[in-house]
Amino acid sequence: MFAVLSSAWALLLGMMLLQVGNGMQGTLLGIRGEMEGFTTLEMSLVMSGYFVGFLFGSRRAPEMIARVGHVRVFAALASMISAVMILYPAFTNVYAWGAGRILIGFCFSGVYVTAESWLNDAASNENRGKALSLYMIMQMVGIVSAQGLMLAADPGGFILFIIPSVLISLSFAPILLSVSPTPAFDTAKPMTLRQIMKISPLGCVGMFLLGGVFSAQFGMAAVYGAEADLTIAQISTFVATFYVAALLVQYPLGWLSDRMDRRLLILIVSAACALGALVGMVFGGFFALLLVAAFLVGGTSNPLYSLLIAYTNDFLEHEDMAAAAGGMVFINGLGAVFGPIITGWMMGVFGPSGFFVFIAILCAMMVLYAAYRMTQRAAPSIEDTDSYAAIAPGASPVVVAVAQEYAIEEAQDSDTPDAKPE
Repeated sequence: MFAVLSSAWALLLGMMLLQVGNGMQGTLLGIRGEMEGFTTLEMSLVMSGYFVGFLFGSRRAPEMIARVGHVRVFAALASMISAVMILYPAFTNVYAWGAGRILIGFCFSGVYVTAESWLNDAASNENRGKALSLYMIMQMVGIVSAQGLMLAADPGGFILFIIPSVLISLSFAPILLSVSPTPAFDTAKPMTLRQIMKISPLGCVGMFLLGGVFSAQFGMAAVYGAEADLTIAQISTFVATFYVAALLVQYPLGWLSDRMDRRLLILIVSAACALGALVGMVFGGFFALLLVAAFLVGGTSNPLYSLLIAYTNDFLEHEDMAAAAGGMVFINGLGAVFGPIITGWMMGVFGPSGFFVFIAILCAMMVLYAAYRMTQRAAPSIEDTDSYAAIAPGASPVVVAVAQEYAIEEAQDSDTPDAKPE
């Protein structure tokens, strides 16, 4: 662990600061939009812009890196993120915010691809698993810390927009000054969606549905809080609970997934997510139970991302996993684009509880489809499945592919018999 920190501390610190900025802007826009009188549908369109930009950014970033290099791409994109953060309160209208969210989504996607390829280069085969774990932990710590910073000033002013802008500006200092500027970089060409769908229908359908769940959770949780008349402190606690739960539940579910039929576990976890959403729908007026709902939804929806990738890998040859990873990220991104828009529409129909209605419907659909797929073909034996790799939703294809490679190495090592004592 100390070896990983000593070699990659700058990257990890920089990415944590970036996540603080990203976490703050999502929550802050949800609260400020309510203050500015934006409708729920208008805010849903603004929030979906991030996922539109992110989807295209993950495709374009490798081309930009190949053309001008890691340093220039990272510095340029991070600078644009910082600038947009400052401009949000200066242009408080839906069109400006929507354009800003698209640009920020594009830039964050490119920054993630750049930084994660650096992380892969900084890690060795021996410590890559620890590096990936620390990276995910630092991401979650950044998002949770962002919710605490929401209490630092009035969201109706400029200060809360300045804080993430400054943090993002500071994030590139340790990275650009401490990390080699020329890491190796290569990404596999993604499989076609038709190929992946043929290999794993449940993996594809599940990833698309989960994209909607995660984008609703990431993009509309603060909007829900504002519509439900929660205080700033309550909204921050509510949003943070999703990510604290993800951090606590991810690894136990990963351990379990390597020891049972993953389709059954996907079904159970999806049902638990739907149950959490039902709790939020029925008992949303009680803040303690609202946090229970957030814990159940966050603690199940985030690990489902890794579960679906691991399940898809069970039907792939090792050399095809990196290519499939890019396609799975794209499918998840497609679902994420529509998540906030449909959530906003449902909140207009059902009131704030429409946030949980949408999540419950998507999770119920995943339960039903998983049950159907269990009748269509036999599950692979536990001995033939690959190891589970914990991956945060929203990760770029780079870190997903790296996590896949690590899981393959772990699975191969576990199959190697120990040497007999002489």
